[in-house]
Amino acid sequence: MIDLPYLTPLSPDQQRAFGVPDPWPMAIADRVRFAELDPLNHVNNVAYLIWFESARVAYFKHVGISTYEDNAVEPRIVIRRGEIDWLQEMRADEDYVILSKAVAYRNTSFTMHQEIWAGGTKRAAFTCVIVLLQPDGSGRMPISAHILDYFHDVDSVARRIDTP
Repeated sequence: MIDLPYLTPLSPDQQRAFGVPDPWPMAIADRVRFAELDPLNHVNNVAYLIWFESARVAYFKHVGISTYEDNAVEPRIVIRRGEIDWLQEMRADEDYVILSKAVAYRNTSFTMHQEIWAGGTKRAAFTCVIVLLQPDGSGRMPISAHILDYFHDVDSVARRIDTP
């Protein structure tokens, strides 16, 4: 049994101790709550989406995509498309870790991949395309250089080679 800090980014060693075979740059732990269960005592499918969203928000804050503070001039963040795979059921009081990272990008959008791990197994995976819009929604907003640096240096996304 490991001492798992909830809602705090986990170190690679903490991730490995929890059963994640290959640590990711961003991992957040939590525990299944009773309110997240369906009548069959499994985690309701919508709970996974909420968990993924909470981890994405933590990732966005950590990377500097958004602070979610009032009066901040930041992009509107829109999920353009998403695909989820539910791989194995989860039950009450299970500890879990959500892994999050960017895996590809374009000028104004990026693809993010997330996984939920519990009991040494991957339980669900979510991949989505995220578009950054101008704060007023009037058009797309380019991904800033410091975010691209994070994608390259921390998430290990290959650098884009633009061709004419």
